[in-house]
Order: sequence, then C-alpha cells, then structure tokens
Amino acid sequence: MSGQWIGFTVSVNCGETLGTYQGQIIHVDSSGQTITLKKAFRNGIPDPSQEVVLCARDIQNLKIIDTASEEGYSKNTASTVAVTKPVAKRPNRSVSESLAAVRYSLRESPRKPVEDPGPRTSTSQSQLVGEGNRTPSKKDRQRHKWSEKDEACFGTPIDNIIHHEFDFEKNLALFNKQAVYEEINASQRPDLVRQTDINRRGVQNYRHDQNVLASAPAMYRQVVVPAPGSKEYVTDDGLVIPSITCELRRQLIEMAERRGLSHERQSELMGRAATEMALQLLGGAHRLNPHNVHQWPTVVALCGSHRQGSFGINCARQLASHGVNTIIYLVDPTCLSPILMNEIALYRLTNNKLITDAQELPTVAVDLIVLALADETAKTVTLALQMKSSYCAAATWANENRAPVLALDPPPDGTPGVDTKFSLVPFLPLAHSPENGKLYLCNVACPQQVFKDLGIKYTSPFGPKFVIPLHPNDT
Repeated sequence: MSGQWIGFTVSVNCGETLGTYQGQIIHVDSSGQTITLKKAFRNGIPDPSQEVVLCARDIQNLKIIDTASEEGYSKNTASTVAVTKPVAKRPNRSVSESLAAVRYSLRESPRKPVEDPGPRTSTSQSQLVGEGNRTPSKKDRQRHKWSEKDEACFGTPIDNIIHHEFDFEKNLALFNKQAVYEEINASQRPDLVRQTDINRRGVQNYRHDQNVLASAPAMYRQVVVPAPGSKEYVTDDGLVIPSITCELRRQLIEMAERRGLSHERQSELMGRAATEMALQLLGGAHRLNPHNVHQWPTVVALCGSHRQGSFGINCARQLASHGVNTIIYLVDPTCLSPILMNEIALYRLTNNKLITDAQELPTVAVDLIVLALADETAKTVTLALQMKSSYCAAATWANENRAPVLALDPPPDGTPGVDTKFSLVPFLPLAHSPENGKLYLCNVACPQQVFKDLGIKYTSPFGPKFVIPLHPNDT
C-alpha cells in the first residue's frame, strides 16, 4: 500500500523549527511512521544530506507537487494536476492515510471544462514544477504565488454580477450636504464660535509677521520736555517724541555748544546723516555702481549763509567723496561766517562746482536737491528773503526741476516758496507743518547731561539706527 507513493514529489511543512522540505519520496515506512525524501530542499535551499527522513509527529502539513508516472518515477514528466488546497495532517492519522486522502481527492476531482464561467484553473503550477520532477526555484515559487492571487481576484466572471447601470445622479440627490452641514454647526458649536467663523470668511489671509487682531501700537514716553510744542510725533517702535518750542531749541543748541558739541561737530553729524539719506534716495548700490558710470547721479545743494547752509555744504562734500557729481549754489556769498568759509574751502578740494549765479544752475533735471536756504527764523524774515532775486531764482528752479527735495533743519512752517518732500532735523523736532514733507530725526550725539541741564527727561529713541522717521501722533 505504501509503495504506491514512491516517486511522488511533495512539500512537507514541519513547523518553524524544522522548516519546509521539498523532495521526491523514495521510501514510506508505515510501521515507523516515516517518509524518506531524496534531493530534498529545506526552506528553498538544497539539503546537504542525500536522503532526509521525516517523522509523522513532526509533519504539520503535506502537499503533493507532482505525481509519479506510470512507467516509473525515474522518468521526468510534467504535472497536469493543480493542487489548490493543502492537506493538513490530522491527529492519529498515518502518513499513508494522509497520502491516500490526497490521492483520492485527486482521482475523484474531474477537470473543469474551459467554458466554465467559474474560477479558471491556474497553469502556474505546471510551470512551478517545470520539466520533470525538479524542485521549484525561488523564482518559480514567486510566480506561483502571484498566479494564485490573480486567480483569486480575476478568476470569477462578472457578467452575472452587474445587472443594471448605477445611477450616480439619483443617489447624489439623496444626500443634501448643505442641510447636513447646518445641522452639524447648529448642534456642536456655540453661537459665538459660529459667528467667529462667519466673520473670518471675509477676512484676508495674514502673513506670519502680521497680527490677526488689529490693535493700536503701544506708546512709550522716553522723552519729556518742560515746555512741549503743539505737536507730538511717534517712531516706528511706538516711542513718543514731543515737539519743542523755538526758544527751547535755541537754549538746547547753545547749551550743547558750551558743553563741547561745537557747530563744526554738529555740521559733520548732520552732513553724514543727510548723505546716508541722499545715497538711499539716489538708488543705493543699484545706482552707485562702478560699472554704471554712464548713469552717475547729480545732486544740487542750495545753501544760505547760516548754520543750515553749513549742513548743506558739508553734505555736498561727503556726497562728492562717494563719487556723486555735486553742485553748490550760494544764495548770499557776501556774508559768510568763518565756519562757512572753512566748509567751502574743504568742498573746493573735491573739484566739484560751486556757483553763485542762478543762471549757472543745471538746465536739465538732476537726481536730488539738498535744500538749506532758510533757518528756523525764516518766518520773521520771509519778506526780506523773497525780496532777494537770488533766493527767488533758486526757489523757482527747485520747483521747476521736479527732483525730490531733501531739506536740512528747515523752518517749522516750511521753506518759503519751495515744495519739500523730506526733512531732516537734529536734537528734537519743532512743530513742523506738512509743508516740510516726511520728517526724519538725526542723532547728533548730544550728551544726556545737556538735556538734564535744561530740565528735559531724555532717553535715546534711536536704538541701532542713526536716523529714524517721525510720524504725527494722531491718537
């Protein structure tokens, strides 16, 4: 009885410890409950032993891969039988009985016809065995695994499953999304949250550096003066800068000069600040480039015979040191103080133009006008200034040139007859009118003791900057 299994190629699962063996049966011992395999593979790797003996108690599953031919198992033939289900070994069942059950199931299971709409029989197992009774390789087992998956997925025809076309529109109409959303909103969220959501739908998206809730900037008063002017200003950081009166300003300048901050030092600091602003207004590195000499800027400084005039001459000299083409127009060259004469002497060393006749002003547009025609007392001498033909000619030329105007320490009511776009002031600002354009405050490095001597509580608002913008405090 047991001899009929000689020559069968089987796959025997002996658990995780021993692994899975594949080979050809050469002996079946019914009494000892053992089978002997030759040319055995253990877990897909050829076993070094010529023969492998497996006990029935170690066998958990046994599957026939190929049957022996009628002429004897020595001849290699291809298998035509597909074994789709493993045969598990039951307790108290011998190896012969297990093989007999498999043999019976193979004999009693007829081949299904090709036209059967049921699951198609996979041909991968015959490929898995290959020609003869060779042990399947790893590639063959992988192909057999995917073949079984394809058979399970695509083996059943779907002609009889779908009887009618699915109506998507009809089923979509059964679901009212808006009603479901309203029900969810009404049942799960309070009124305040719903109202917030509704309000946020109309609000623009914010960047990471913007506040969602609008709020007024915090204001800090680091500067307090005993006699403030009629206006207040605020910096970009929210620091309040009060304006001062003309009298307090005069005292502040005199006190600074007595303490050592001379007019020459003030002129140098104001000229440096005005130069930095002018360079930015001219285009900075994009314009002042050694490879861009055909578009080198030209700046005209309109200067009077006073301390503001010395600021303008100093600014023109420092701009010339950056390679900018500068022209100085002196309104009243007959009345020059020693400080102005020193500034003019230094400027002449730059080999740039200095003119005293309005007819020599450029007839073409220039890039920037530095305005230093009037001082803080210009309000009381406006008529006298306007009577001077040189002043009127300079003011008319500045307005017709259409270049941006940067005024240095102008009068609080603006420079008479000239439209100003930017103004730079030292120390603390006066109550400037809109005629002076956008206001900037320059740090002239005035010692804190100077402010203290005049009863001014002062903490520097400049921080890391040398020039800061001032905005009217409308709050």
